[in-house]
Amino acid sequence: MNFDKASLQKEISYKTSRSGGKGGQNVNKVSSKVELLFNINDSALFTDEEKLLLNEKLQSRFNKDGYVQVICDEERSQYLNKEIAVERLIVLLGNALIKPKIRKKLKVSKAAKLARLGNKKAQSDKKENRKKNFDIN
Repeated sequence: MNFDKASLQKEISYKTSRSGGKGGQNVNKVSSKVELLFNINDSALFTDEEKLLLNEKLQSRFNKDGYVQVICDEERSQYLNKEIAVERLIVLLGNALIKPKIRKKLKVSKAAKLARLGNKKAQSDKKENRKKNFDIN
């Protein structure tokens, strides 16, 4: 990852609203719910290749305006909710930038095939011998 929290903060916009849940007397007065919005295409932190990868992997996280949206209303404090939302965005972007390793198909060696067939034959013979001994009695 070639971005840090400070540079990411400059490109993030926030929306706040009143949160449901705990809050006591402040619950109807304080806007503690935070909605973090981040536009990947306008970001200067990523290369064009990284932007394509992020757009592909985070397609389900976009809102109708094309922003990545992270919502947090866990804490009573707006500041703490902003911090949590930024951490979630960093994890989201970091995971989306990981490229999976390409699986290489391997051919089973001739010796391995012969060993497997030999084991099967030995097992088969062992069971076949049991049958013959059983029939004699």
